[in-house]
Amino acid sequence: MNQIGWCAGIEQAELLAAHGLDYVECALSSLQVEDERSLGERIPLYVNSPLPVRALNIFAPDGMKLVGPQVDRERIRRYVNKAGEAASRIGVEVVVLGSGKARMIPENWERQHAEDQMLELLNWIAEDWQGNGITLTLEPLNRKESNLMNSVADAVHLAKQINSPTVRVLADFYHMDEEKEPLDTILTHKDCIAHIHLADTGRHAPGTGVYPYQKLSEILQAISYTGKLSAECHWPALNGGLSDSISYLKEVISRIHKGA
Repeated sequence: MNQIGWCAGIEQAELLAAHGLDYVECALSSLQVEDERSLGERIPLYVNSPLPVRALNIFAPDGMKLVGPQVDRERIRRYVNKAGEAASRIGVEVVVLGSGKARMIPENWERQHAEDQMLELLNWIAEDWQGNGITLTLEPLNRKESNLMNSVADAVHLAKQINSPTVRVLADFYHMDEEKEPLDTILTHKDCIAHIHLADTGRHAPGTGVYPYQKLSEILQAISYTGKLSAECHWPALNGGLSDSISYLKEVISRIHKGA
């Protein structure tokens, strides 16, 4: 059975646990892994969370560039190692590489050079995280947020060059809709999809808009998707919005396993 999570801060874990979710997806950058003192203070919050932290997003901390002339290769290499160790201690299973600003290709920087830098990073992750039980998923972002990896197909192209089970791809309902990317793309690249992000119209909570969840549930059912699904959206209205959205997501999960 698929697990349902919510992208939120660790301080909201207790509330989400009370609503019957399976896990919380926090920001990797919030762990402050480059600061040993801060990391030591924060790790217990995640390890002892009332709701398991099984996924992390926002891979790069503020100021870190993953492509372009300002890339600090040694810093990134150290960060990959420390991030993997911290995530493993917490019990994380999926780390999302979104970080649109960090991977934005600067003007006058060759796209191929940027892709080579990204591939070097992914190779470091594949080597360093091998055997730690964590999957790195590449998150395609719409063109308003990044100019590198704007579709599931773009992310699959990079992941396949790494050829490691550690590096897979995320499908994000919001970004796919923004880019007018057909949901059938998930079918085409089913062997690479390891994580799903969900939202609804205007990036609001699932079940509040007109996104075609019936179609999505049919596709996930067709590929026998067993991975996690995290809501990544604006926080719902306080008057029952969170409960309603979680109930809706549970209906989506039910359709995946019973047939839409």
